[in-house]
Amino acid sequence: MALLLKNAHVVDPAVDLDGVMDVLVEGDVIAAVGEGLACEGAEVIDLTGKYLVPGLVDMHVHLREPGFEAKGDIESETAAAAKGGFTGVCSMPNTNPVTANGVGGEYIKSVAAAKGHCRVYPAGAMTKGLKGEIIAEMGDMVEHGAVAFTDDGRGIQGAGMVRRAMDYGQMFGKTFMSHCQDDDLVGDGQINEGAVSTRLGLLGWPAEGEELQIARDITIAELTGAKLHIQHISTAKGLDMVRAAKAKGLPVTCEATPHHLFLTEDAIDGTYNTCFKVNPPLRTAADAEALIAGVIDGSVDAIATDHAPHSDWEKSREFELAPFGMTGLETALGLVITNLVKTGKISFGRMVELMAIAPRKILGLDQVTIAEGSVADLTVFDADAAWTVSEEDFASHAKNSGFKGVELTGRATDVFVGGKRTLANGVVC
Repeated sequence: MALLLKNAHVVDPAVDLDGVMDVLVEGDVIAAVGEGLACEGAEVIDLTGKYLVPGLVDMHVHLREPGFEAKGDIESETAAAAKGGFTGVCSMPNTNPVTANGVGGEYIKSVAAAKGHCRVYPAGAMTKGLKGEIIAEMGDMVEHGAVAFTDDGRGIQGAGMVRRAMDYGQMFGKTFMSHCQDDDLVGDGQINEGAVSTRLGLLGWPAEGEELQIARDITIAELTGAKLHIQHISTAKGLDMVRAAKAKGLPVTCEATPHHLFLTEDAIDGTYNTCFKVNPPLRTAADAEALIAGVIDGSVDAIATDHAPHSDWEKSREFELAPFGMTGLETALGLVITNLVKTGKISFGRMVELMAIAPRKILGLDQVTIAEGSVADLTVFDADAAWTVSEEDFASHAKNSGFKGVELTGRATDVFVGGKRTLANGVVC
């Protein structure tokens, strides 16, 4: 049955749309876009007062399956994605077994096809077992749907290994996504090294432990000609390095997470709330301000969540024993609208670039536009919906959000993936 989405405020900078109009969906594609559309027999959905944009894509998500289903699984975490307004996610390979060959990618795709609530684009490991020793089976993974390569979860420590992986893997035209962490310098660091780590008696994690590998990987990307994407960038100096690389014309991009944009090390206090223990750590207020400036001026290419579900018992341990990471799929859209759009820092069009257009471009995916013939991956949200983040409301298995109790404005109401509704009036289908 055709769907007629009426009276939505459509925003898509790729086709210069920003106004109230109708969208007709037939099958899995957009059949028409315009004012006063009609279609006999179509299901009519009135979206008056709501925004309709190209489907959001989170290019940095941990689905945990296979191997860590106690934390979350493909079904639960794609449900969280749908509830957050996402039509697609890029899954990280640090599963058990590591996604380092075509079999792993096929498993993820098959489970997502059977149980998922959004599209899943698997990323493949750069090295076998994420050990940084032997190149993973890149060609096999690409043949079976891998959209990028990354050893996310840990940085590859050997510069020579990074070069070999890039030299070999660039033939496939995929982006290398880099988790920048110098283990020798970071050591057992828990939070950003500075006044807060000293006051709380927690081992510090210096910004240089991230920045050294950003500089190294940019240099190796220039040497090899490979496309490089810096994951979850968290420091002002690191962002300046990316700016310099872009100015030289290098194919270097970066992402920032909502928690590095809207939280700082000052959120960590004497309660030792482990939801604020993330990798890389929450940095200073000056770093967060610099990242927001990068979002505004285009230096930050994409907003991604690094959605990292953990079981309650893991995060309930002592701070130094608890794992790094927080969830983010269900809060990202509201956080961006509340802190960036509603404050006038960016437009809804820029938000679409950051959360829909750029992720697809970096991952080499087909773009989605609000135009006739485009696949009907669509996100609908109420920009004025006021809500309070509550773990009782999460679709994710995990509750380790650093934004619990925060009041937000703006929330997804409906999601369509290939014309199929996966979120209806805020309820996951």
